Amino acid sequence: MPDDFYIKLRALLNQSLIGFPETPSNVELKILKKLFSEEDAETVLKLTPLRETADQISDRTGLDKNEVEQKLEALSKKGLLFRLRRDKTTLYNLAPFMIGLYEYSVNILDEELARLYREYFDTAYIYELGKFNRPGFKVIPVETSIAPDTVLLPHHKLTESIRNARIISVADCICRKETLLIGQTCINDYPMETCLSFGAAAEYYIENGIGREITADEAIEIIEEADKAGLVHAGANKTHLSNLCNCCPCCCASLKGITQKGFDKHKYMNALFESLIDGDRCIGCEACMERCPVDAIFMEADIAVVDRDKCLGCGLCHRTCPEDAITLELREDREEPFQSFQGFA
Repeated sequence: MPDDFYIKLRALLNQSLIGFPETPSNVELKILKKLFSEEDAETVLKLTPLRETADQISDRTGLDKNEVEQKLEALSKKGLLFRLRRDKTTLYNLAPFMIGLYEYSVNILDEELARLYREYFDTAYIYELGKFNRPGFKVIPVETSIAPDTVLLPHHKLTESIRNARIISVADCICRKETLLIGQTCINDYPMETCLSFGAAAEYYIENGIGREITADEAIEIIEEADKAGLVHAGANKTHLSNLCNCCPCCCASLKGITQKGFDKHKYMNALFESLIDGDRCIGCEACMERCPVDAIFMEADIAVVDRDKCLGCGLCHRTCPEDAITLELREDREEPFQSFQGFA
């Protein structure tokens, strides 16, 4: 059958903890055909979620080592697998759909692929992302929003984490780029180049031309501009900072589950903090209510009140409050990010 490689690849990707499920329309196969040639798909099917050298893959599959290495390097440059270089050793592994193939395709995204992605997210993947009720992303506010006497762990400190990163890259936001390509617009004129990666992920982006290398100061400036624009800072839900998205409620794949589908935030976003409003200082201007990306603030007797079940703890309301009546505090019932998590079951 002509679709054999793609059907097998779909099944392999679906072994991810957040999988790549089949749909009645088979739109996911159309996506794979846009990304992979048959030869590419056949090669990627030799990989596993575990990182291996070309020698290990050659020994396991019986294929020529030099041929395997050439094909894997070529696929890596296309963003069709993940490659890690450490101490003169190169390791390869299967990239999940998200965070992975979807984000890596930002530079080749065209209208056709954007429409396929949108159909897949709307019909299947938005449900796949939230199926475990265990958020894949954590929300990380800028420190200036946090109450000054708060005792923070290292992974709570966004600026410090950025400055400690070995290498940093930035790329365009694929979610907003997808929206523009299908002829829609964001609710605001949000900045585009806001997708940050750190460490090994940054090296991958830079070497493959997906993103460009920037300094810590440049990354912090991007965060500041994103915060002013009203974007939510969210990274993978683990203590180590490997990536940081700056998400809008109209385009972000995860935030749309909250803002458009009405799902509980905990399916997608881990809120470590919560906004607290000083009723004595609040003047009822409603600026925070308009600013909140998930409608977590409402007015009660002319005083702003936070619905903590909805609040992401992003701190965007703090920046817009003219009376400095809003601060963030760590939730007492918070779930700290994972030390690490495996992308595949």
